Amino acid sequence: MRQLETTLTRKGQVTIPLEIRSRLGLKPRDKIRFEMEGDAVRLRAAPSKVLEGYGAVKPRKRPENWKQVREEIEQAIAEEVEAEDQA
Repeated sequence: MRQLETTLTRKGQVTIPLEIRSRLGLKPRDKIRFEMEGDAVRLRAAPSKVLEGYGAVKPRKRPENWKQVREEIEQAIAEEVEAEDQA
């Protein structure tokens, strides 16, 4: 197991070594999760809230048939143009 050290600032902050940031794919402003077990702490990249909830809500109805929607819109426009021509 590879061990790296860093210093805790007066504000309780630490700099995560580049090797760890690179390995975890961490970028500035990323969220980090600390998992505590006994006297050990595990550091992980926190999953995105958006991705974490993806698929949690099922759609209420089936997806639209976009071909049918387009045909209905085109028909409505054609009827509107025809009504304007007759006026």
